[in-house]
Amino acid sequence: VQLQASGGGSVQAGGSVRLSCTASATFSQYHMGWFRQSPGKDREFVGALTWREGKTDYEDSVRGRFTISRDNAKNTMYLHMNSLKPEDTAVYYCAAGRVYCSGDGCSYDFWGQGTQVTVSS
Repeated sequence: VQLQASGGGSVQAGGSVRLSCTASATFSQYHMGWFRQSPGKDREFVGALTWREGKTDYEDSVRGRFTISRDNAKNTMYLHMNSLKPEDTAVYYCAAGRVYCSGDGCSYDFWGQGTQVTVSS
């Protein structure tokens, strides 16, 4: 499965961005996740979504502002980001895997190439 992340860009603080992650093949039975990495920092968990129940988990700093959803018919997962802050600036990566994982250091099977989100104050 190949993943293609898109939708990044520049936005002012308080704004919103929607990221998309499109899979090259059917991914309805894969758990999905979003991660981000800022310069000089380790990769950080953002959120994850189980494939069957649609259960979500979020990192504390984004909970209530970010929402993950998926459209299996389109083989696409979304990250809706609201009330953006400058500290949300990072390259965002999507991931898919057979084993659910929520947290830093997750080892998903497939990773997208990343899309840059820049939030200015």
